[in-house]
Amino acid sequence: MKTQILTSLISSLLLNLVPAFAGASFELTSNLKPGQSIPAEYYAGAFGCSAKSLSPALVWKNVPAGTKSFAITLYDQDAPTGSGFWHYVAYDIPADTTQVEIGDLTRANLPPGSVESITDAGTPGYFGPCPPVGRKHTYHYTIHALKVAKLGVAPTATPAYVGFNLWMNSLGKASFTVTAGPRK
Repeated sequence: MKTQILTSLISSLLLNLVPAFAGASFELTSNLKPGQSIPAEYYAGAFGCSAKSLSPALVWKNVPAGTKSFAITLYDQDAPTGSGFWHYVAYDIPADTTQVEIGDLTRANLPPGSVESITDAGTPGYFGPCPPVGRKHTYHYTIHALKVAKLGVAPTATPAYVGFNLWMNSLGKASFTVTAGPRK
């Protein structure tokens, strides 16, 4: 009985102390706020939208130990495709990179060695949000910390294939979610 009580007390103490000593969690922030509706100037210049496809600033911190590179993705979970829509896929971003400024993804202004892969639009590069008329969509910006310096995936690979390789090499990821629409 005393052993059970002592074991229970020690377990409880450890469970309460571990979070206090654990490092801060991997975090992604932006000039866009989580849950915010994306301003119209960030919309794509295609699919019936006529904006600049402006990409937001992204800043990440508390990177997992052992990170050798990063990937950035933008995914629309509500696209009427049955599988969502990948608006942006970039990988092999050097491990010493901690941010991109407003418009950097739009202009392909990434560090040397970074790869912009094709999106579900069939071309590489940043493709801003453009939900169908009358519909509100949810978009996920994600930074992936990877255990490899080079993912070893061709720039022409599908977003699903890149995603599989991100998953296989992941040390962690941080995301935030925003919305766009409905357009009139």
